[in-house]
Amino acid sequence: MTLRLLLRLLPGVIAVLGTGVVLAQQRPPLTIDTHVDIPFHYMLDPRFDVGRDTPLKVDLGKMQKGGLDAAFFIIWVPQGPQTAEGYATAVNQAELKYEAIGRMLMLYPDRIRIARSPAQLRANKRTGLLSAMIGIENAHSLGHDLHRLDAAFDRGARYVGLVHVGNNDLCSSSQPDLGAGEPAMNSTADRGITDFGREVVRRANALGMMIDVSHASDACVREVLKTSTAPVIASHSGARAMLDHPRNLPDDLLRAIGKGGGVIQAVAYKEFLKDDPQRRQAEEALQQRIAKRLGQAEYDSETDDYLSLSEDGMREIQAQFPLPTVDDYVAQIRHMVEVAGIDHVGIASDFDGGGGITGWNDASETANLTAALHKAGFSSEEIARIWGGNLLRVWSEVEEHARAH
Repeated sequence: MTLRLLLRLLPGVIAVLGTGVVLAQQRPPLTIDTHVDIPFHYMLDPRFDVGRDTPLKVDLGKMQKGGLDAAFFIIWVPQGPQTAEGYATAVNQAELKYEAIGRMLMLYPDRIRIARSPAQLRANKRTGLLSAMIGIENAHSLGHDLHRLDAAFDRGARYVGLVHVGNNDLCSSSQPDLGAGEPAMNSTADRGITDFGREVVRRANALGMMIDVSHASDACVREVLKTSTAPVIASHSGARAMLDHPRNLPDDLLRAIGKGGGVIQAVAYKEFLKDDPQRRQAEEALQQRIAKRLGQAEYDSETDDYLSLSEDGMREIQAQFPLPTVDDYVAQIRHMVEVAGIDHVGIASDFDGGGGITGWNDASETANLTAALHKAGFSSEEIARIWGGNLLRVWSEVEEHARAH
């Protein structure tokens, strides 16, 4: 065994949670987080150089310390106007993130490599390397051009999330822009999927790219399940039966995704696990104070989240209004497993996009989640499926489907 591989494996040898010890043999063979956001200044601003110790919840050191083997790094753009100018802006914003991920891979090839397939991910793991995959969040960044989906696949994107907050040219969102006159989800005017959305689904099937229904409206999810001839994923979603939030999926859709062979990646995001209006109000007040002090019209999370003003304020809020815990998160995973089946649930943090809970607040604490799953009674084999086996099965089936058709 090389020294590098030994150092890579050491964080997983033991993990301490309370007074319990998780032994090395209990560590899952692969740990995959399907949703890690990156700022627009990723790998440009020295603070966001992930080869160093950073204020981000995911950097290479934290991944290695916590035993997180692989992550999908996200090409996210905010929803903008569906005009030529709006599409051009979204395409350019996405380009910044593709280049940033490429810069990370170029600078640290001895620590992390891209994985364009399950086989490459497993090969990276065998040689002691971390794996980076690419996921698209909000296909607004395609600029209403189907050819850009092929280009994204060529650059390594292996799932496409159709929509984000606000409706787009593919489908309606679970959180439409009501202030702009967009109809409420599940109203009679909720349009579900569009013709262009169906084209994207079919082309993703042909390419071997997974289709991601997180953020989509219930109607859109149902239409995707009818349209796709390959299993689909929800890259970072919760269970509405556990918390009635529009971003969470109802049991009938959890069940339908599982029945279709897909996987729902349970998300460790505070607002989808715990309804805490007092914390929400405290965070909004803090952001308003910071924006006013900086002379800004509004708070800019891209930069302001990492200021000492914000970090100090969030510590005070956390002391008064604690985040949901890793046990709360495991309870949601348990519900999803009971509804969709043990072969159809996975893990997503949404780190650096608002994710993070007590006990799993950054990638360095990854082993705590494994320990919590053991504590909740999941077997090592079940945990291996949840932590990556299920996602890899779906990914492989989507690849095989493309080859066969």
